[in-house]
Amino acid sequence: MSGKNDQVLPNDRQAQLRRLPSVESMLEAAAEDPQLADAPRSVVKSAVRRVLDAIRKDLVSRTPPADDPGISKQAIFRQIRNEIQSAMAENLTHVINATGVVVHTNLGRSILSQKAMAHMTAAAGRYSNLEFNLAEGRRGSRYEIVEDLICELTGAEAAMAVNNNAGAVLLCLDTVARGREVVVSRGELVEIGGAFRIPDVMAKSGAILREVGTTNRTHRRDYESAISENTGLLLKVHTSNYGIVGFTASVGLKDMAQMGKQAGVPVMEDLGSGTLVDFSRYGLSREPTVQESVAAGADIVTFSGDKLLGGPQAGIIAGSGPVMEKIKKNPLTRALRIDKLTLAALESTLRAYRDEASAMQTIPTLYMLTCPLADIREKAKRLTGLLGQINDDRLTCRIIDSASRAGGGSLPLLELPTRCVAISIKDMSAARMDQGLRQQRPAVTGRIESDTFLVDLRTVLSDEVEMISRAVNLLLSGSSS
Repeated sequence: MSGKNDQVLPNDRQAQLRRLPSVESMLEAAAEDPQLADAPRSVVKSAVRRVLDAIRKDLVSRTPPADDPGISKQAIFRQIRNEIQSAMAENLTHVINATGVVVHTNLGRSILSQKAMAHMTAAAGRYSNLEFNLAEGRRGSRYEIVEDLICELTGAEAAMAVNNNAGAVLLCLDTVARGREVVVSRGELVEIGGAFRIPDVMAKSGAILREVGTTNRTHRRDYESAISENTGLLLKVHTSNYGIVGFTASVGLKDMAQMGKQAGVPVMEDLGSGTLVDFSRYGLSREPTVQESVAAGADIVTFSGDKLLGGPQAGIIAGSGPVMEKIKKNPLTRALRIDKLTLAALESTLRAYRDEASAMQTIPTLYMLTCPLADIREKAKRLTGLLGQINDDRLTCRIIDSASRAGGGSLPLLELPTRCVAISIKDMSAARMDQGLRQQRPAVTGRIESDTFLVDLRTVLSDEVEMISRAVNLLLSGSSS
């Protein structure tokens, strides 16, 4: 913009109000701006009115000093452009996870594999056999798309997937134990993120909580003495987001399954995160696998699809045929059912587990958890090299040893050795750096230790290293992308 649009409004408040540009003139300017070519007129018009109204209110509420130069039309248009671009920006956006938390609940949990994303795209852009049996030419069930795969991988007789694990737990309790007692150890009455508590879900399902044992010690006799004619279920909950150490005792799932069989009471285990891989073979903490829970005799096993499994958000239920048949017929399944895009991603993720060695490389969550330290170090060296090319005396960076976390309520005691790049900018606090980097596009979120901003390269993808360097450069220049 140039010429009359560069005029500075006069000092006098009334004169300034009169000289504010009209809505139409700003709309014309926006129409000529190539940066706003894709913005709908309704969005532009709304932004123009908001900016001009805000300026008018500000002028009315204050008395400009004698030397107030006023607001130029060019400055007003810049505000309008920023407002439009902000309104056009997508709310769900790319964030670079430099925190070192692999399954980061706030950042979308697990990243999908390339095959899972491709399968989702194919399912989204064309019609599919979501609920159509191609062989028989009749209506089918969406649960069949992944049921055989789940059974193949876990050894279960039947299976299904719903929208998340909380939904899976609710559905199972409502089906099997509504109006009856569910026996649970006090040490397993967990709360996970978002204030999700097992007792609350149980109450919502209509089941009656029967606590046994103590926080740190529960014995077989505690369960046996609690079983009565009104017992609907024995429930074991994996304490995946915390650990109890010291003077402890608990009853194994196999023993619980034997008790349940003798008493004619079904047994369920909520694994929470759930995994199909024995992580101890890769030098990590041991977690019970779904296969082990099924083999131990559990009638129902529930677990998440988007945590240690490395797939999309889903709740997976695997178990015995008769119990699963009842669960599938529960009307709640309609409210909790999984959609076609999630099914596509889950199917591809499950297929990858047919070859564990390949799954460990192609499923991002598994790769990040078991990534060789040498690979992390190489990314750290790349980043420090790129930051060094910025050639700004205010910037300093160095590679340090640190520890990453599994996250997502999984492997709570596990610390993964990692390499971080510690970044400092003279006269800028780590908190200010953190705020500034979150304003970039893509946003960068790391962690702060000892007033130093850390970039943990374990959770940074290879093509994101250069993006971090660019974000730091823009922060130094006072710009945003």
